[in-house]
Amino acid sequence: MGCVSSKNANSKASRVARWRSTGIVALRDSKLKTFPDEILDLDRTVRTLDLTHNRLVDIPVAVSKLSNLQRLILADNLVERLPSTLGKLQSLKLATLDRNRITTLPDELGQLVKLEQLSISVNLLVSLPETIGSLRHLVLLNVSSNQLTSLPESIGSCFSLEELQANDNSIEELPASICNLIHLKSLCVDNNKLNQIPTNILRECKSLQNISLHNNPISMDQFQQMDGFQEFEARRKKKFDKQIDSNVMIGSKGLDEGVDL
Repeated sequence: MGCVSSKNANSKASRVARWRSTGIVALRDSKLKTFPDEILDLDRTVRTLDLTHNRLVDIPVAVSKLSNLQRLILADNLVERLPSTLGKLQSLKLATLDRNRITTLPDELGQLVKLEQLSISVNLLVSLPETIGSLRHLVLLNVSSNQLTSLPESIGSCFSLEELQANDNSIEELPASICNLIHLKSLCVDNNKLNQIPTNILRECKSLQNISLHNNPISMDQFQQMDGFQEFEARRKKKFDKQIDSNVMIGSKGLDEGVDL
């Protein structure tokens, strides 16, 4: 019995030493129900933390001790909320939180000024904090498959945003500020309740090459009559170097294939 205990202790010590040496903590599929204390003891050493596919419900307040963390991957858990101290992870560039049970995001999210990718699809979000507009380096935002009815006006201040995915929500209207996203290349809002999109989006978002509006009430007529449609179509043709008209289709309930060009 003593030999087994000693062997386990040595194995744990070896694992922690490896984490400290590489800066990478990988505990996917480890059947974890609680956040391991030994991770927090590593403090500033950890740069990547991957706890995908466990049974975690809570993220401890002390997660702020991981001040050099750049990649936080918590997909496929049972997390219900994120601590406000998450905002202290000033080095964080990527946060993957898909397929959890998160209902709200802390206002302190806006303190993650280096964040480039935030994916929090398949959760229970009903809104996004206005502070998300402080994420000036955010390139990718994925909030698909939540319970959102709107996006905050402040999203127009995420000036680096290139890809916005908000499929499978109940969004009725996109904020006019989205027209400020001059680097936006792809906008995916399939399966929502959009009757229209901001009138200037095709003209102002000069990098926009892909709009997907599958299963929304918006009509093809509305889309084609929007200011800037011809310029948008030209960008698409230039990107794919082919005729794209056949890729925009209308079904009996409106935009069926979406503007999935």
